[in-house]
Amino acid sequence: MPPLERIQDADGVAQPTDTELATRAAQGDALAFQLIMRRHNRLLFRTGRSILKDDDEAQDALQEAYLRAWRSLGTFRAEARLSTWLVRIVANEALGRLRRRASAQVIAFDTAVETVRAQEGAWMHTEAEEQPEGHAMRGETRKLIEAGIDALPEVFRTVFVLRAVEDMSIEEVAAALDIPEATVRSRFFRARGLLREALSREIDVAIGDAFSFAGARCDETVARVIALIGRANAGPTG
Repeated sequence: MPPLERIQDADGVAQPTDTELATRAAQGDALAFQLIMRRHNRLLFRTGRSILKDDDEAQDALQEAYLRAWRSLGTFRAEARLSTWLVRIVANEALGRLRRRASAQVIAFDTAVETVRAQEGAWMHTEAEEQPEGHAMRGETRKLIEAGIDALPEVFRTVFVLRAVEDMSIEEVAAALDIPEATVRSRFFRARGLLREALSREIDVAIGDAFSFAGARCDETVARVIALIGRANAGPTG
């Protein structure tokens, strides 16, 4: 096989294009397919995870989807993006598993979509993030957002993940999920609203608990005040 042509990535490092990798992989080049997997693993795992809501099952679905893609690479046409083609394979595999999980309940392809990108404001980018407390807070925030995404109705979840978390364009999401662009827009808008409402409720509860003054600090303050009062009541000595 001839050597791969290469392109420059954002860091100036030469990388083969997806089309070149797909061509080589279709000819049996396992290394080229390994590069494809490493390049698209996060996008495809998130796609499967958005449908199945389970890390282990999403990983199993991704593995099976990669096997299907390997066997079908000869049918890939370069007019489409390789990532879009792979997303459709993973989505179909995840939806098949979802149908089997639901005891053969019929689930239409366009009922499985949505997830989130955490839009971090400048207030989150502080030196505190570099401290253990900052990392812990970010971890808790991430869990809160992930839980909110998981709670989204299936009809919105995958659209949200692809559009917000993976930053795919409306056109790419529509092509990957085989739904109209207008449907992508409406589902994304609705999903974002639902997520915002859910997070707002959680924040409202958390605000009520903010700066709590209980436990040891409360006991210590009470003890100190009582001691001061006792000294004052005792009057001057001597």
